[in-house]
Amino acid sequence: MCGIVAYSGKNEAFPILINGLKKLEYRGYDSAGIGTVNGSVHLHKREGKVNDLVSYCAGKNTSGKIGLGHTRWATHGCANNQNAHPHQSQSKRLTLVHNGIIENYEALKEMLTFHDFNFESDTDSEVLVQLVEWYQIRYKLSTRVALGRALQDVQGSYAVVLHDTSVKYQLLAARSESPLVIGLGEEGHFVSSDSMTFDHSAKSIIYLEEKVIAELHQNEEPAFYTLDDITIDQDILPFDYRKVAVSKGDFESYTLKEIFEQKLSVSRTLNGFSNYNSEELSKVLDDVDRIIITACGTSCHSGIVAEYLIEKYAHLNVEVEYASEMRYKCHTLGKRDLVIGISQSGETADTKMALEIAKSKGVKTLAIVNGVNSSIARIADQVIYLKAGIEIGVASTKAFTSQLSAILMLTVLIAKTKNTLTQERLDEMIFELKKLPAYVSKTLAVSEKIARRVAYHIADAQSALYLGRGLSFPIAIEGALKLKEISYIHAEGYPSGEMKHGPIALVEEDLPVIAIVNNDESAAKIISNIQEVKARKAMVIVVKNEDVELPRNIADHVINVPAVPSYLNPIIQSIPLQLLAYYTAKLKGCNIDQPRNLAKSVTVE
Repeated sequence: MCGIVAYSGKNEAFPILINGLKKLEYRGYDSAGIGTVNGSVHLHKREGKVNDLVSYCAGKNTSGKIGLGHTRWATHGCANNQNAHPHQSQSKRLTLVHNGIIENYEALKEMLTFHDFNFESDTDSEVLVQLVEWYQIRYKLSTRVALGRALQDVQGSYAVVLHDTSVKYQLLAARSESPLVIGLGEEGHFVSSDSMTFDHSAKSIIYLEEKVIAELHQNEEPAFYTLDDITIDQDILPFDYRKVAVSKGDFESYTLKEIFEQKLSVSRTLNGFSNYNSEELSKVLDDVDRIIITACGTSCHSGIVAEYLIEKYAHLNVEVEYASEMRYKCHTLGKRDLVIGISQSGETADTKMALEIAKSKGVKTLAIVNGVNSSIARIADQVIYLKAGIEIGVASTKAFTSQLSAILMLTVLIAKTKNTLTQERLDEMIFELKKLPAYVSKTLAVSEKIARRVAYHIADAQSALYLGRGLSFPIAIEGALKLKEISYIHAEGYPSGEMKHGPIALVEEDLPVIAIVNNDESAAKIISNIQEVKARKAMVIVVKNEDVELPRNIADHVINVPAVPSYLNPIIQSIPLQLLAYYTAKLKGCNIDQPRNLAKSVTVE
């Protein structure tokens, strides 16, 4: 949510900022703006997309070798030009971009209004830049010290970059609970929400720590300070631009590319997990009587799969909590619990907060994330990196199946640690896991055409119902979420046995009902549920393993997937549902990579 990019260097800032903002579009936003500095600040802001901003800037003064850019996801105040970032102080001396939420902004704004400060926007962010100027004026402080004092008054989260026109070529940056990284190079320095905005000239990277102010000058080494203005050090690491460079290649969208990358991403996850020090992970699992998995959205669905798998194969009690709710109901956490936080980005604010609460209670923590050196990875006692590669599409595809792959490997490790499976059974599961990339490749090959064809039959629907049992239940929820996210069709996922306890009232003629049939003991039951909806003239779409036999005329459309062991089904079954959502959204003309109102990295609670 929201994206920051700033630059101070030898080159013109405008093209660097625009290029960076385009790379941050995956985060979700509704307005964009830049400020470049050449004597004075040239401020340009627009509601809409980065391309709208570029068109608006045509013929305008955008000169300067220092600048700040921002994509805003509206929180305080609607999406319009006035509320877009950057924001300036009353004197126009200070220019600021901000991610996060300032929870006490109303009280601060009231104080500043009393001291004759006027406001041009409805945002909490403008309050911060005005507060810095108030400290400068009232106490005659330097910009850096004034920023530190202001941030100590702030309640909430922030990632900020600030420029003072009276200090040539200087950028100040600080963060708390919202990501911010710094790129260093001979041609200039960068500050961003994501290192993928850095170009080839960046040679080193700094993952800025909590409540640290970075002071950057164009041709100087950076300096770092606490909010109390005490000099400290930060780790400076080598940076390879090639590892974060991404493109769509020959695909029409990032999302479709990422769907078809799943053979590779699953393989990376499995190979990466096998290289982990299992002894270190086993120490985290030692003496654990209960696992609590906390996550949001798609990651929570992978957590529900983990609940089924770990309880079945490792005989360990597992509970799954939405991270946004866990912080309010974690009173029973004990010393023999393990809290696992799952997050694609590693920056999800609710999941991060839940892990912090667990750690404060002395509970063991484990993170499963794709974002290397992310906030959640640094909090947890142990971390499993997915290594799925950068995922640009807001609706997760390859990161989800990589989460499931890591969860399968973790299940095997827990079962081994708890001695709940024979060595023969463990070897069999590992053997099948090694075949998973090939299963994924076959699934993509056999399901794409039929998914594309079925999409024509549901594109005009107002609602859809997804049904599953056992391990296919969380995949039904995930399939419904994918359809909602990118096609804007209302969809709900249900345990098929619960359908007759309410949702069957919604079943009517031609309602799309997508049912997932497993090749296990649940098949007969879900087939009975399908017959119930078919009797009410619903349009039935079945996703099933090719070794499952269906009664004649029970389904209008069938998507077959390979016959695999049941524990691999969540990965294999999710792929045709991703394709079905994708091609439905395409028929509706939706912006698939950047669905409305959504963000890839949700950094506000």
